[in-house]
Amino acid sequence: MSLKKTALIYDFDGTLARGNMQEVTFIPSVGMGIGDFWGEADRLTRESDGDNILMYMQLMLQRARENGSPITRRLLREHGQDVKLFDGLKSDLTGPGWFDRINLFAAQYGLELEHYIISAGLEEMIDGCPIRDAFRHVFASKFVYDPDGVAVWPAVGVNYTTKTQYLFRINKGVLNHFEHERINRFIPDDERPVPFSRMIFLGDGDTDVPTMKMMHTKGGFSIAVYDPRNSERDQDKIYSLISEDRVNFVAAADYREGSALDLIVKGLIGRIAINEGVMPAA
Repeated sequence: MSLKKTALIYDFDGTLARGNMQEVTFIPSVGMGIGDFWGEADRLTRESDGDNILMYMQLMLQRARENGSPITRRLLREHGQDVKLFDGLKSDLTGPGWFDRINLFAAQYGLELEHYIISAGLEEMIDGCPIRDAFRHVFASKFVYDPDGVAVWPAVGVNYTTKTQYLFRINKGVLNHFEHERINRFIPDDERPVPFSRMIFLGDGDTDVPTMKMMHTKGGFSIAVYDPRNSERDQDKIYSLISEDRVNFVAAADYREGSALDLIVKGLIGRIAINEGVMPAA
């Protein structure tokens, strides 16, 4: 029996890792406080009437040059090694991590899980993080580089509305940013590699709301996660997404076996298998 492709799709910052990836080591390395950096990015965005993602990327380039350490792909990957991942994602002495466990669980239900990231964060930093090999593809913001490997300009900025297009790219198997003709071409639903009904999206914040809502209305599933260390006010904001019919579930970003999130995702995998007429392996 061939396994049916099913996609688990994640935001990164606040979903797989605490905070914003730039805050761990990059922003301190250019001599700025975290609040000062994002405040400056917001100011530049308003003054230029620009896109906030492109403006924070441009500010990274500017501050790095002024600090005498221009951005390279290698430098960003090194910064990505230090992201603070949520509990349960990585394998450790207690047992296998999230990806190995959930892949095995899905296979028992006749489903082949593929993992994807859709993030406004930086692809180069994600490439350096310890769990990068678990993902079939990463759609994220990234820079373009000169022949010496120095970043010169934002090549891709993934913001809260452009995130939705990447669901269609996964749906149609167009795993790049540039093939617009293929992504706009009509493909019958039964010929698409991963139908929306076999997609689960996990996100945490305002930038994920359009993606979660679209997934919800397209027949897939969406889960809003939150950092369990966050304030009750922040958690209430996430819970409101259910009352507004934007997501299916809310859970703490705890990827350990037996957690609420673990049980929710396994339940959804079981529901997808039933909907597809696939029976669990004996």
